[in-house]
Amino acid sequence: MTTVFLSGDPKSDELLADDPFALLTGMLLDQQVPMEVAFAGPAKLADRLGKLDVHEIAEMNPDEFLEKFAEKPAVHRFPKSMAARVQKLAEAIVDDYDGDTSAIWTSGDPTGAEVLKRLKKLPGFGEQKAKIFLALLGKQFGLQASGWREAAGDYGTEGSRRSIADVVDEDTLQEVRAFKKQAKAAAKAAKK
Repeated sequence: MTTVFLSGDPKSDELLADDPFALLTGMLLDQQVPMEVAFAGPAKLADRLGKLDVHEIAEMNPDEFLEKFAEKPAVHRFPKSMAARVQKLAEAIVDDYDGDTSAIWTSGDPTGAEVLKRLKKLPGFGEQKAKIFLALLGKQFGLQASGWREAAGDYGTEGSRRSIADVVDEDTLQEVRAFKKQAKAAAKAAKK
């Protein structure tokens, strides 16, 4: 059984390790909030909905879904826009993969480049988010797709501390935070 340290909460991390839709949803939510808050989001949703079912979320009334999403503490600091994104993601998985989230990276024995292409087609997944998720699959979930490291770019580098893909404990979380802080400062300095 895969174990992860993505949210810092054992119950949330267990869901992420066991449920590909939860994992993908955590990645979707990983913007403008701390990483562990984003990856704790799927467990909050599962608690409020009774379970995290991709079909049910895709078919749910958007207002009812938003109500569950926005309950205090909200799943994300931008509940309205992110609830809509999660529902669009669920709809895409139901429509394109018959509700089987893991088919995105397993169906047809895809290469790393193909998995990246599939991820980038998902609502809310741009180039960077798709590469980070691909690296997460390769580094922590045993993805065997040929060329996944190359397709993930710098995020696929072994031993790097660039993203959630590299977080396996409290120490690596702090190392990734330090890297992000340094990268942000360098980008800010370059704009001057």
